[in-house]
Amino acid sequence: MTQHFDVLIIGAGLSGIGAACHLARECPDKTVAILERRKAIGGTWDLFRYPGIRSDSDMFTFGFKFRPWNDLKVLADGESIRQYITDTAREYGIDKRVQFGLKTTRAEWSSDTSSWTVTALDEASGETRIFRAGYLIGATGYYDYDKGYLPQFPGVERFTGQCIHPQHWPEGLDYKNKRVVVIGSGATAVTLVPAMADDAAHVTMLQRSPSYIFSVPGRDRISAGLRHVLPESWVFALARKRNILMQRGLYLAAKRWPDRVRNMLLAGVRKQIGDQVDMRHFTPRYNPWDERLCAVPDADLFEALKSGKASMATDTIETFTETGIQLTSGQHLEADLIITATGLQVQTLGGMKLAIDQQEQPLSALMTYKGVLLQNMPNMAWIFGYTNAPWTLKADIASEYICRLLRHMDAKGLAVATPRAPEGTAELDDTVMGSLGSGYVQRARDLLPRQGQELPWRVLNHYGKDIQMLRDQPIDDGLLEFKAAQTAPLAASASLTS
Repeated sequence: MTQHFDVLIIGAGLSGIGAACHLARECPDKTVAILERRKAIGGTWDLFRYPGIRSDSDMFTFGFKFRPWNDLKVLADGESIRQYITDTAREYGIDKRVQFGLKTTRAEWSSDTSSWTVTALDEASGETRIFRAGYLIGATGYYDYDKGYLPQFPGVERFTGQCIHPQHWPEGLDYKNKRVVVIGSGATAVTLVPAMADDAAHVTMLQRSPSYIFSVPGRDRISAGLRHVLPESWVFALARKRNILMQRGLYLAAKRWPDRVRNMLLAGVRKQIGDQVDMRHFTPRYNPWDERLCAVPDADLFEALKSGKASMATDTIETFTETGIQLTSGQHLEADLIITATGLQVQTLGGMKLAIDQQEQPLSALMTYKGVLLQNMPNMAWIFGYTNAPWTLKADIASEYICRLLRHMDAKGLAVATPRAPEGTAELDDTVMGSLGSGYVQRARDLLPRQGQELPWRVLNHYGKDIQMLRDQPIDDGLLEFKAAQTAPLAASASLTS
């Protein structure tokens, strides 16, 4: 049986649940369903279960604006975030609209019926399921849930200990009193090292090149004080506004005065570690915000290093050995357990293929429109959050824009909206993640949508300007091609959306 919906969302993580909640609030007449490959709500926060997993953005801005985070913990743990997403879905009745265990494999638009046909595989039964929808929203993030990025390490087969990737952390892994080497320098590595240091015999963080790392308070003491004199809703709204301004200010300062911001960040590290740890382990070769910064709560990484429970090595790997890793400098790192925190493998739309009237549509050949829609793709949005700020800030206003668009179409009796770039629109050799120079971004250049030279085909990565573009500018801007329905509207499956 084919199930029919007004709007079909792919992914029940932060973006998908947020989009569904916005639809419930702003387009309550729409029938909505979410297809989720996993068995639970949460997306990233249901997948990753390694020790210490936490947000790398403050929760006041990482949480939904329509349902503010109301805890004083600045960087929340994975379980708390997963519960927050689940509670949000339950509050808006979205938990009843999720169909689990379905891997979407293909979505094809039919110009004849003005609708999407989505094919999904029920991975438990092996059965194929078919869905039809008037509007399609991709909310799958940007990386492969099946596997993380793993370089070809020479001699890895020689290692007699255990080697694991954080994306597939074994339940109940015992690392007590073991010598651990964590390969990596990003958010996962700086989280794992202090989380494991107390129980392991010793933890070494091995990095090819350093990242910018800075400490933030684990608890928002300003908000804690304001709670005694202001209503709680005011306190958390103020915290959100304050942190948005601070984050944006740091990013702009890093782009305008990179040397000054670099010196400020390095001075912060120097203050934390004193002369006990070599600063070369914290001095990147690139400027701040050419790659994401790594925040650590209450200087936990620095404390682990100063205590001697953890150490750092900045070097390249010559080969794995039976008992550890041989570095090109001649140093040998003894290890019982090696954790390859080497990053993500980028994947778009969860691996789902797109087609229009049986013609395949590779994303890398398309530009984004206002950072939400895709060039020449009818009735489709792709929620892609910020890479230089908390993801949810952009996801929230993208969902608001989708609701504005749907309400506009309903008011005008329109069934199809397709972004069309005027002839001669200049396309850049840059992707939607072009602001970052991270390895996983560069590896994905042939997978990601492109940017145009001019708005609205260029990605701004600027919350204030995006708000103006997505909330305030008129929907009908001459670049969206609208069409009336050619057939009767799809019948809703009320029993599946009630």
